[in-house]
Parts: sequence; structure tokens; C-alpha cells
Amino acid sequence: MALATYVDKLWEESVMPVLSSYVGVRCLSPDYDAAWAENGEIYRAAQLLSDWAASRPLPGCAVELVEREGLTPVIVADVPATPGAEARLVTLLYGHLDKQPPLGSWREGLDPFVPVREGDRLYGRGTADDGYSIFAAIGALEALAATGTPHGRCIVLIEGSEESGSPHLAPYLADVEARIGDPGPGLVVCLDSGCATYDRLWTTTSLRGNVILNLRVEVLSEGVHSGLAGGVVPSSFRLLRQLLSRIEDEATGEILVPECRAEPPARKRVAIEALVAELGEAVVGAFPIVPSLELSGSTVVDRLLRRTWMPSLSVTGMDGMPSTRDGGNVLRPFTTAKLSLRIPPPLDPDLAAEGVARVLSADPPQGARVKVDVASAARGFDAPAEAEWLSEATDEASVSVFGRPAGAMGEGGTIPFLAELSARFPEAQFLVTGVLGPGSNAHGPNEMLDLPTARRVTAAVAHVLASAP
Repeated sequence: MALATYVDKLWEESVMPVLSSYVGVRCLSPDYDAAWAENGEIYRAAQLLSDWAASRPLPGCAVELVEREGLTPVIVADVPATPGAEARLVTLLYGHLDKQPPLGSWREGLDPFVPVREGDRLYGRGTADDGYSIFAAIGALEALAATGTPHGRCIVLIEGSEESGSPHLAPYLADVEARIGDPGPGLVVCLDSGCATYDRLWTTTSLRGNVILNLRVEVLSEGVHSGLAGGVVPSSFRLLRQLLSRIEDEATGEILVPECRAEPPARKRVAIEALVAELGEAVVGAFPIVPSLELSGSTVVDRLLRRTWMPSLSVTGMDGMPSTRDGGNVLRPFTTAKLSLRIPPPLDPDLAAEGVARVLSADPPQGARVKVDVASAARGFDAPAEAEWLSEATDEASVSVFGRPAGAMGEGGTIPFLAELSARFPEAQFLVTGVLGPGSNAHGPNEMLDLPTARRVTAAVAHVLASAP
């Protein structure tokens, strides 16, 4: 309880003012701010957070704001082992500071870049995804120091390009690998994932990969009056629809490209069936759907499998289309769709991207000009078998802080860092957790952080670090 008591006070007195200031920083990820370097907002956020970390009473902690030419900065905090614990596992704790754009209209009284606290909730872009992470990581270590609890060496890494697929991360990971030395981290704690409920510590057992593509269909060099060209010149949107039907069954959402498909292992279905038996439909999450909408999947188990393991396609952006207010009677020259394709955890994202690009590019309909650009291809993550000590430590931490044993489930999103780390350090154990629970709405309007959960996750991480052998 001493850890939890310290963490509660730390969050209320020291974290909340700085986290609230962070909400006001428009540190959009590079994919959403082409002039991120000139605008300086990512650096501003990094400076704010690194200054806070450097100010904390952590014996021997060295905080560095690291910059490489042309890359977003990272924060590295190196916290030495407490005396007598030097032989314990090295732990790498990860989070990110870049943000998604506002994405939609926020409800009255909220603004993506204005912190608003309503009881136990803090609203604002980046609160839960993933601004809280550095406070949880450093806060856990500070609580251990304040209570005289031994721990091994810990390195905190906060990057600035995760929401763009972590394209800037690899060089920094090489730096961190050199700092750690052989044999590398024995434990990786990732603080960028979700939780099915707010009543326990949740660990993530798998994440899907993600392929981002831009599909452009051109039919004209400039727009033409639709009364003259309509019916003669094919609509670029119609042809784009045809192409999308090559990779997705529009009636079911099934992905048709073989390189993007993989059956879930039997153990995954068994785990999901057990989870659904305990939590019911709530485990899938509540969505702000229109009343008449029918969700895909015939059962809750099917829906959870679809979300965590099966491939899915989302059209996340369009170019070439004016607003309905501005759209005149013009047959438009082109349509470009931004496609986000989630793929099963074990698949090679590069092969998946090649397969999709091949299918979309072959035999362009009616001779249209078709261009496919692969923006990024991120591998999924399937957690290695959990060591007995980590399983016991996670459960003990959850019971101590939340009052209930830990839960585990797969997630449908993507954290590129995990695939990179598991490839670099195949012997490492992974504790993947987070605060993205019901109503948090990461990436969407009204993103919020459940503050009691953030404090409890901080204390739970401290417990696990204290238990690492």
C-alpha cells in the first residue's frame, strides 16, 4: 500500500499540472504534420516531459533528450539499479509522446488541445495515448525509490513517431541497445496498450500488424462537366470501388488477399472463449453506433476474434473529393483513398503489402491510371510464453493495487516497437499494458484518461519492477 499511497500523491501534486500542459501541445505525429520539424511542437512536448523527468528525485537517474538529424526526438532516462540489485534483469520501459490529429468534432465543452478534468477523467488529445506513459514509468521508479524498494537497472524510452508507425525509432533503438549492452533487456514494459475494464491490470497477448496504402485512380487530366462526360468517361470513384472489391468482400468485410489471411491458433480461441464467459459482450467494447447498425460477427467470440486476429480494411481518408457544399456538377479527374489494412499478428507485413499492391495494380479497370503507394508496413506482435515469475508478479501487482487478479487479451491495434524489440531481444519477457479502456476513445473525439486507472497502472508497474529477478 505504501507504493500506491506515494503514487496517488505524486499524480495529484506533480503529474497533473505537467500532463495538463502537455495536452495543450499540438505535437502531431509526422504523418499528420509534414512541417513537424519547423513547427517544433514535438520538440516542445519532448522538452516539457524530459524536464519533468529530470526534476524527479531518482538517485543516479540520467535523463537525456536525444535528437538525430531529420528524426523526431526521443527521451531516454537511465535509472541505475539500487545497491545490491545490480545483477537483476535490465528493464526497458516504453511509451510515446506524439499525437493523432483531432479527428472529428469534440462534444461541447471539450477541445482536443485544452485539458478538461471532469471528476476522475482528464479529457484531451494524447492523455491516454500516450502522454501518461512517461509519468507512469518514472512515477513507478520514483515510488520504489521513495519506499526503499530495490529494483534492477531500468531504461525509459519515450519516442516521437509511433502514431506514424515508428519510422524514426530504429536508430534510437540501436543507441539504446548499445547502452544496455549484452545480453539486453530481460523485461520490456510497454505502456501503450489497452484494458478491457478498469477493475484490474490488463496485459496484451497479441496485436495485429498494419499496412497503410494510398490508392489513386485517375481518369482525366482535369474535371469535366458531368452532363457532358457522365456516362461516357468512367467515374474514378466507381473504378476505385471496383478495385477495393478485389481485396475486400463488400458484403462481409472478408479480406480476399491470401497474403493477408491467417487462421487464429486454437489457443487463442480457447482464451477468448474463457474471457467472453467471464465478461460477456462488454469485452468487445461499446461503440457509438447508430441504433439500427448490425455488428459483424455472429457471436461475441467471433467479434473478438475479428478484432484481435482477423484482417480488416478501413478507408481512413480521401483526396479528390470536395465537400458536399462545394461539390458541383463535375466529373472529378481522380479519387485517392487512404487504406488501413490490419493483418494477423504473425504475418509478414511486407509480403501482405506486396500482395495487396499486386492485386490492385493488375489490369486497371477500363484502362484507368492506377497508382498504389505503400506508406508503411508494420509487423504485429504475438507475446512469447510468459515466465512464471512474471505471471506471478503481474497477478500479485493487480491484486495489490486493483484488488483483482490480472486479465489478459489480444488487441486489434498495432505497436511497431514491440515487433522490433522482440526481434532484437528474442529472450526478453514482455509486459504490455495500458489505460485505453472503455470510453477512452484514443484516435477519436473526446479522448480521455481514467485517472484512477493511470495511478493504479503506475503502482502495478512498480510492483512488477520490484519483483523482477
